[in-house]
Amino acid sequence: MASKELVAASARPLLLSLLADGEDYGYSLIRRVRDLSEGKLEWSEGMLYPVLHRLEDEELIQARWKRSAETGRKRKYYRLRASGKRAATAEREAWMDVHSTLARLWRGTRV
Repeated sequence: MASKELVAASARPLLLSLLADGEDYGYSLIRRVRDLSEGKLEWSEGMLYPVLHRLEDEELIQARWKRSAETGRKRKYYRLRASGKRAATAEREAWMDVHSTLARLWRGTRV
């Protein structure tokens, strides 16, 4: 299981990447992260929604209320704005820089 700090640090790039696939709602995002990580990353609503609200405040995503096709219940759906797509690309590049640096360190090869 990933540490709380690592989960928090990865939330922004993960959410931007998930929403790059298309519009989605909160509980579905939580399930997708759990499934993609094979249960190694567990998000809670208390962790997810503050990050989504920050991304809205930064105008990287926008939200709208919509009825679920399956249940008819109203859900808040989130989608990337154009600025969010650019941010997703920048986050991916930054994350890959960190990843490649750690990979070198863990292989015993210094940069």
